Amino acid sequence: MVDRTDNVAEISVSELSSALKRTVEDRFGHVRVRGEVSGWRGPHSSGHCYFCLKDEGAKIDAVMWKGTFQRLRVRPEEGMEVIATGKLTTYPGKSSYQIVIDTIEPAGVGALLAQLEERRRRLAAEGLFDAARKQLLPHLPGVIGVVTSPTGAVIRDILHRIGERFPLRVVVWPVRVQGETSGGEVARAIAGFNALPADGPIPRPDVIIVARGGGSLEDLWGFNEEAVVRAAADSMIPLVAAVGHETDWTLIDHAADVRAPTPTAAAEICTPVRAELLADVNGLSRRLALSSARALEARRNDLRSLARALPAAPDLLATPRQRLDRAGELLPARMEAALSSRALLLGKLATLVARHSPHAELARRRGRLELLGARLTSRRANTELAQRRAALETLGARLTSGRAHALRREADRLTAGRQRIAASGERLARAFAISLARRADAVASVGKLLASFDHRNVLARGFALVRAGSEQGPLVRSAAALVPGQALTLEFADGTAQAEVAAASGAEARPPAQPARPVRAARPKGTDPQGGGQGDLF
Repeated sequence: MVDRTDNVAEISVSELSSALKRTVEDRFGHVRVRGEVSGWRGPHSSGHCYFCLKDEGAKIDAVMWKGTFQRLRVRPEEGMEVIATGKLTTYPGKSSYQIVIDTIEPAGVGALLAQLEERRRRLAAEGLFDAARKQLLPHLPGVIGVVTSPTGAVIRDILHRIGERFPLRVVVWPVRVQGETSGGEVARAIAGFNALPADGPIPRPDVIIVARGGGSLEDLWGFNEEAVVRAAADSMIPLVAAVGHETDWTLIDHAADVRAPTPTAAAEICTPVRAELLADVNGLSRRLALSSARALEARRNDLRSLARALPAAPDLLATPRQRLDRAGELLPARMEAALSSRALLLGKLATLVARHSPHAELARRRGRLELLGARLTSRRANTELAQRRAALETLGARLTSGRAHALRREADRLTAGRQRIAASGERLARAFAISLARRADAVASVGKLLASFDHRNVLARGFALVRAGSEQGPLVRSAAALVPGQALTLEFADGTAQAEVAAASGAEARPPAQPARPVRAARPKGTDPQGGGQGDLF
């Protein structure tokens, strides 16, 4: 049997995958697929989304790039039925095919309503729609914050209605009220109004109106997002939701403190009618004036009644005047009696003072002193004196013994001190002798080192020190520096000698030149005027 596969060309796995990819993309191109979202986990850390679309009999992988996901008006959720439009392609890394989604939308209004109902039940279970969370609107707000589009007819209607009813300050936070970013902008606007300080440059509103005109369910979907609902529920400023027409309901209507059927109705709810307030104030002013007049007239009538019930002024003063006259008649007699009693009391006090005068007290003290003197001379005084003398002698004996003991103790302390001083002197002498010996050894070592560096010792071994000219001339360090006829001074260990260069020295070795004539006799080494400085040695 013949194997027919021998003539088939071999291709690599990558080539086969590329061919399949081109075939699938050329055959199908863009497709529109209806299915249920499965395996939805939200965007990946890269921002891309990976999930599946399935129906009763099949499932296909789906990919949504980051830019496409950010443009979506309605975000997919697990189990949502959607219609996806995209390009069918393959993924060689898994040997599978997938759809790269360009657009995705819910499959009809029913899917959106089901998603909306599920979200409403979940947020209601958290208590975000409870009536206990609702706040009362201020009766007369000073500042109203409006979250809406600054270019639409809604803001004009609100401003016009507020201007008609009760002109006050309005702060507008511009947002998009439709599109994929509208929900996030509305949530940030509500949180931004709540974050404004009370005394900042931008006034903090007393009430917030979130407003938008009517539209379809898809147009109003941004106000059904969870972030918007949570921002409305967490707002510390009372919030009025005026989204759509009277028949339009969104989740922010449930979370808001008050729902207005239209934006114009929201302006009416938040502001009273200035004319009605003025009429009420005028009516209350008239009632206050009438009530004050009636109360004043009643008090005046009561005062008249009380004045009629009071007695006349002469009748009231008659009895006090009679008592005053009676007291005037009794006053002289009473004053004489009081003076007499005071004089009697003064006499008694004078007698008492004389009895306790300083002279009397001095006489009594002198008598006691004389009595004490007599008792001092008596036998009892002698006995006390003997006892005091014995006690004094005892104290003298104790003082003598204590002084002797203290003297002995001080002598012992002085003896111990002398012993410590003597021992310290012996240790000091030994330490001084040891230190002196160490210093002598160090001086001897330094002397030996100094002698080893003395150039005279080198000259004693047969070397000579050569100078140009006189004994104070410079040292000659090289034969090339000599010129014929130049005078030299040679220093030896036992003196110096004069010499003259016979011929110039070259690079080759030559016998030393004999001196032409000695200038002067060698003299002892100790007569060197330079003190024997060390130089080049030959």
